[in-house]
Amino acid sequence: MKPVEHSLSIAEAAERTGLSTHTLRYYERAGLMLTAVDRASSRHRRYSDDDIMWVGFLTKLRSALMPIAQMREYVDLVRLGEATRVARLHMLQRHRVSVVAKLDDISQALAAIDAKIVIYSKGSEKE
Repeated sequence: MKPVEHSLSIAEAAERTGLSTHTLRYYERAGLMLTAVDRASSRHRRYSDDDIMWVGFLTKLRSALMPIAQMREYVDLVRLGEATRVARLHMLQRHRVSVVAKLDDISQALAAIDAKIVIYSKGSEKE
């Protein structure tokens, strides 16, 4: 069990991670936390430094548009340990390909927006 005296309340964890307390509770209910979040004797959640680092990684996966179901699958693999290292590697590599494709789409959309900005900046109404 993690020492409670070196842990953060859910409000402190939310501030540290930039997530809402609702999201932190959701991540726990959804099975996305690597280990169970400790509870103080008052039954309030207490987050360790490891929990905060893990939530930071989960945040990066969400920012990279990984679906919750896929995140849960990844977490399940991590819990199984070193034997799943290659499976985790392949999962992240596949997701990376997807993210790169989305970035390309966004870059093309941004180029179209930039072209319109140039047109409007010149005072032309021609579309």
